[in-house]
Amino acid sequence: MDTIGQLLDRKGHEIWSIGPDASVYEGVETMAEKGVGALLVMEGKRLVGIISERDYARKVVLKDRSSRETRIAEIMTTQLVHGTPHQSVQEGLSVMTEKRIRHLPIMNGEELVGVVSIGDLVKEIIAEQQQMISQLEQYISG
Repeated sequence: MDTIGQLLDRKGHEIWSIGPDASVYEGVETMAEKGVGALLVMEGKRLVGIISERDYARKVVLKDRSSRETRIAEIMTTQLVHGTPHQSVQEGLSVMTEKRIRHLPIMNGEELVGVVSIGDLVKEIIAEQQQMISQLEQYISG
């Protein structure tokens, strides 16, 4: 089974982020431009939070707040769960399922090295299972 680090090597280590003082509108606009469902919130190189479409829907839209006047820092999630490059894809998926999160920042010590979505991990597990099925079929028919 592959590690999250190996997955990131294939997927890419690109990180989309925003500062805590930016407006929620800017955050949602960036998510739309990049085609992602969450942004990491960074102060310099330090990860301080995450903002997702879910945060926007629950903490801005449903509370009738203005996305142009509300700052990222006001609604971002700060109780962060993170993974490591050495964890297996299955371990990462288990953490995300248990914590009910859809995006997992990946830290190597204090350094942010990437982010994976639950979709990334599910896709990887399905590919591994398909490969195993193919190998078993070849063995059986061999």
